[in-house]
Amino acid sequence: MEVILLEKVDNLGGLGDKVSVKSGYGRNFLIPTGKAITATKSNVAEFEARRAELEKQAAEALTAAEARKVVLEALTVTIARKAGDEGRLFGSVGTADIASATVAAGGQLEKREVRLPDGPFHATGEFDVLVHLHTDVDATIKVVITPEVE
Repeated sequence: MEVILLEKVDNLGGLGDKVSVKSGYGRNFLIPTGKAITATKSNVAEFEARRAELEKQAAEALTAAEARKVVLEALTVTIARKAGDEGRLFGSVGTADIASATVAAGGQLEKREVRLPDGPFHATGEFDVLVHLHTDVDATIKVVITPEVE
């Protein structure tokens, strides 16, 4: 299936690229999420007419992501959880916990933007967490997990 990308997609291409993808990926993900349109003659003509507008939107999104990166990297997010004597948590700290604590600390972050490749945290300590804000912008925030004082 041939599609025209309306925005940059990781490991696929950039704005305006005409790429061949498996039809299920195109029909079930790229087209419904607005990341691509089918590559018919009429859609190609429509895309070329809107290219400047789409490039402007992409540049604005990149600028906004870079501004958020500066704010987020300046934050230190502290999360208090019940923990045992050796620093092992009763439960865990996951993406939703990090996102809500970041918002409470004054940052703007969504749960889907937090990347925890090794899974949620199960111990107290200081951790660097990768945040994926845009296809070209990643930030690192410092998360401190402390034992809850009773």
